[in-house]
Amino acid sequence: MTDDHTGGVQSWTGTMSARERIRSVALTLSEPRSTNWISEQAETAWSTTNQELEDLVDRGQLRRVDADESMLYLPDYTRLLFDELRRLIEGHTREELQDELTTIAKKIEAWQETYNVETWEELEQSLADGSLSSTEIRERRDVVQDWQLIEEDRRFIKHALELYSDVEAARERMLDATDCATS
Repeated sequence: MTDDHTGGVQSWTGTMSARERIRSVALTLSEPRSTNWISEQAETAWSTTNQELEDLVDRGQLRRVDADESMLYLPDYTRLLFDELRRLIEGHTREELQDELTTIAKKIEAWQETYNVETWEELEQSLADGSLSSTEIRERRDVVQDWQLIEEDRRFIKHALELYSDVEAARERMLDATDCATS
């Protein structure tokens, strides 16, 4: 089965339930897909897939898209963004997030020095260098993918840090309101 988000191959090892497999496929879609397609990818019954997709729509994690005579599904990317920011803020201290930014910066600096480039785009362009061996090309391609991923992580962490104080203040207001209500 193909993982639509990454283009890689996904293997179900039996550790995930049918509903977990459906969620895994549906919440990583990069384009609208039908119940049938999601069912095939998740290796689940159509009825189970349909019910889980409807539950995900009801919870606001998926959106329905009308396409001619069929119904397609797509993740609610805004919700996924805010869920990820919440996970980062609630799961890490401000200092941990800052430390992770430092780690990311060190990795990028090492790649810049190793490959004598400034961006992953420049490294990607170097793949066309006719003097590179297949091993060097594969290595650079892997670095490009890793670089893209940590750039995305860095973007999320920066957003989380920008919102950290606001979330802490909102949490304090909620705790104060709860204390008032229970006193």
